[in-house]
Amino acid sequence: MVKQFLVSTCLLLLFAAAGTAQPDTYHDDPILFTVNNTPVRVSEFQQIYSKTNQQKADYSDASLREYLDLYVKFKLKVQKARDMRLDTALAFRSELDGYRRQLAASYLVDKEVTEKLIREAYEHSKQDVDISHIFIACDRNADAADTLRAYNRALALLQAIQQGGSYEQLARDSSEDKSAKENSGRLGFVTAMLPDGYYNLEKAAYSAKPGLIPKVVRTFAGYHVVYVHAFRPARGEMEVAQILIRKGENEEETAKKRMLADSAYQSVQRRDWADACTRYSEDKVSAAKAGYIGHFGINRYQRTFEDAAFALEKDGDISKPVETTIGWHIIKRLSKRELAPFEDMRRALTERVKRDSRSEVAKRSMIARIQKEGNFKDYPQNLQVWTAQQTDSIFHTFKWKPNPDNAKTPLAQYGKDKIFTVGDFEEFLVRASRDRMRGLGHPIQETVSKLYQDWSDEVAIQYEESQLDKKYPEFKFLMREYEEGMLLFDAAKLEVWDRANTDSTGLEQYFNQNLKNKYIWEERAVVSLYTLKSDDPELLAKVREFAAKKSPEDVLKKFNKKEEVLVRLEKTYEKGKNKDLNDIWSAGSMTAAKTDAGTKTATFSKVEQILAPSPKGLSDARGYAVADYQDYLEKQWVDKLRAQYSVKVDEEILGTLIRNK
Repeated sequence: MVKQFLVSTCLLLLFAAAGTAQPDTYHDDPILFTVNNTPVRVSEFQQIYSKTNQQKADYSDASLREYLDLYVKFKLKVQKARDMRLDTALAFRSELDGYRRQLAASYLVDKEVTEKLIREAYEHSKQDVDISHIFIACDRNADAADTLRAYNRALALLQAIQQGGSYEQLARDSSEDKSAKENSGRLGFVTAMLPDGYYNLEKAAYSAKPGLIPKVVRTFAGYHVVYVHAFRPARGEMEVAQILIRKGENEEETAKKRMLADSAYQSVQRRDWADACTRYSEDKVSAAKAGYIGHFGINRYQRTFEDAAFALEKDGDISKPVETTIGWHIIKRLSKRELAPFEDMRRALTERVKRDSRSEVAKRSMIARIQKEGNFKDYPQNLQVWTAQQTDSIFHTFKWKPNPDNAKTPLAQYGKDKIFTVGDFEEFLVRASRDRMRGLGHPIQETVSKLYQDWSDEVAIQYEESQLDKKYPEFKFLMREYEEGMLLFDAAKLEVWDRANTDSTGLEQYFNQNLKNKYIWEERAVVSLYTLKSDDPELLAKVREFAAKKSPEDVLKKFNKKEEVLVRLEKTYEKGKNKDLNDIWSAGSMTAAKTDAGTKTATFSKVEQILAPSPKGLSDARGYAVADYQDYLEKQWVDKLRAQYSVKVDEEILGTLIRNK
């Protein structure tokens, strides 16, 4: 938990740190102090001092010196942890690498493009768009030949429409959307964001003008020839309740149900809505909740139901019976949610965009930037030679193995010396065996091309991760904080925390010498808690009368002769810690009896003795004592570290940081 706290704290401060100006060279960043000749520069100290103290960072002499002392102690412990080689442990490196990947994810995104996608989604959601489409199916993993055939079919349909052909007729005759036979391709009003994989369709629809046919659009499912009919302000979400009268099994019954719906409508004009729901509604689930069916947006229910609900102008309005294929609905408007302001929706939209395939736009932009900034170079001829060496019947199966003879042949390069080889690519192909074998039946060049693109993207991100320390000083700062925080945790655990919890002899000795009178019991009462296994009032009165005068031993001996009818527990309470004793805080006092008809028992308490304030023993104050012992051990540890390692503070440099004398 402590390590997780360190990570989350750094992440919370990531963007605040991003705006901190950093010195360009060590010449502009002098050394403030050293620990065993390891320098700590002014920029590091200022950054951590400001972040830790926030508004209290007044840069006064007292404040700076106080924090400098704390930071020196911190660095002494980190130095000891490094000397103990805790930073070389496999578990430590693995955990630190995980933190690095988590932190790097904040940088491995094109924030400008992502922001545009988020704002675009918000702007789209301001309107609903009425569209038709002619659909030609084509899986996104289809081979090049099948993809080209599907595209040419869609393109031919688009050209036929542009030359005067009937869109509706072509949709009925050629669309592979089965509903087109009935609706002529008319999908009706839709709103952003469309389901994952349909971003191109959404973008084409919202960028078109009514009556114009845009270009052929590719989605995950295939190709679409889209027609935009109209736009309207987004309907948002409506919260409603309903009374449902279902249709009958024949015309005669249906006619009676129609009349019943009219009667129900007349009834809700005169009686309570909830009462009418119970009386008339045949949707038993919603009827039990006064007809409540919750919030919904467009395309959730049938068009007639939706139109009627959104036509209600104010909360409390009730519609006339509305017919759907199910029956007749009387709808009551409860509330309406309009589109919230952008800033209120930013977080939700950001998460949706990240999960949506449209985020690929930002990824492609980021990779293009990485390749440009990193002077990316590829070796297509080497890839062609390697591809020609592969055998289709083996490459697309589990039999394929890397060839170590080609391992050092370059395939990609960043800068002058960051070279990625065929060996690296083949290692990726082993990990991507499922995608490789999925290419069976397709030309090997096609499979290799797709996998090379995925590998090239992965390489770009790996390269960018390796450059984050150089490109972003705040990333370097945060990674240092992660690492040193983890080192401090591990070293303190070994040197202080574990010892304080396991060194029982040292703890006892420290307690007896330093804490014997530190922790004091307040005035306490020794209390007998009696439980009588009977609710007989006469027997209860006898027990209470005898208990008031006699010791607990005598009470139990008297009433438990043949069987155990009376149980007694002894407890000790500090004053004020048991409210039932507040008004009877004196020896011999008893609480009123309480009977329980369910268990047929009676209970009461008697104060047997009042104890004067007294020191707590180690067993009573162990938690506090361990904490004190930890503080003691830590102070000893720091003193030992100061003697072991030299610390030199440049007073002149420290003086330049003081702003308030």
